[in-house]
Amino acid sequence: MVTILGVDPGSACTGWGVVRGEGNEFHYVASGAVKLLQKASRQEKLRSIHLEIISVISEYNPTHFAIEDVFFNKNPKSTMILGEARGAAILAAALAGVPVFEYSAREVKQSVTGNGAAHKSQVSFMLGKLLRLEPPPTNPDEADALAVAVCHVFKNAQWSIV
Repeated sequence: MVTILGVDPGSACTGWGVVRGEGNEFHYVASGAVKLLQKASRQEKLRSIHLEIISVISEYNPTHFAIEDVFFNKNPKSTMILGEARGAAILAAALAGVPVFEYSAREVKQSVTGNGAAHKSQVSFMLGKLLRLEPPPTNPDEADALAVAVCHVFKNAQWSIV
C-alpha cells in the first residue's frame, strides 16, 4: 500500500493532503491546513508547521512525502520565508524517515489538469473528479496539497488513479 502526504507550504497557511492506494486504486484519505496566526513570530509559525506535519505523519504513516518546490518571485525575502516553511515540513518527513519528492507548481498543475498554467478552480475541479470528492476541495491550501500528492502519483508510472 502506498500513502502519499502532499504539502503546499506557506507562511500564512500550509496545506496538507493524504492519498492512499493499493494496486490501481487511489483515494482521498484526509486533508487540512495549518493556519498560522498573523501576529505569531516566524519561529512560532515554523514550529507550528513542523509539529502539525509531524502529527499528520504520525497519524497517517505516509510512505512518500511530496512537497511543492519553492518558486522565485521578485521579493527575495518572501522566497526565503517560503523556503523556511518548506524546510520545517521537510524536516518532519526527514526525521520520520519518509522519502521526500519535490515538484514545481507548474508540474503539479500540468499533472492534475493537463495545463501548467491552470487556475486554482480548475485544479480543484479536477481533484474532485480524480479523487471522487463531492464537493471538490474548496480550501485552496488543502487543494494544492492534494494536487501535489496526485502529481506524485502521476509522476510514478507504476501507479494510476482509477
